[in-house]
Amino acid sequence: MLSSSLFYPPTKEKENLQFAGSAWDELKHIRQAIGFLVIHQKPKKTLDEISHDLCPVLSIQQLYRISTMYWDDKYGTHSLSPDVISNMRVLMTEDSNNAVSSSFLLDDDSSIPFTVDDLSKSMDQIDISDIEPPPLIRENSGFSFLLPRAD
Repeated sequence: MLSSSLFYPPTKEKENLQFAGSAWDELKHIRQAIGFLVIHQKPKKTLDEISHDLCPVLSIQQLYRISTMYWDDKYGTHSLSPDVISNMRVLMTEDSNNAVSSSFLLDDDSSIPFTVDDLSKSMDQIDISDIEPPPLIRENSGFSFLLPRAD
């Protein structure tokens, strides 16, 4: 009789495979986006090929953002044909009229009513010379640059 360990990895290896598998699945958006960026002859690809074969997990909004942000320095070309970009715009308009987008990758929400400058101006100025560092930092010579200097 054969041992079952010949067919199945030990429990610890099974757990590692399980975690690696779930991590691999979590990265599928990134893997598809990178795969799209590195394929050759993008201008010859149709929207159907891109959205169903190459990047089925990515939304049209995500593909549009990647496509319009990308510029091929070597050949001086955009990533996709103007027809495909135009079709993407139409689909995005239809999607925005029908439902809320569920995309999370490369979202650009311009509806935020404040800027980074507004945030930085609203913060109080703090004089760090009044703050006493914790003992762990004071006792470690690697953090001496954080300690107040005696002038």
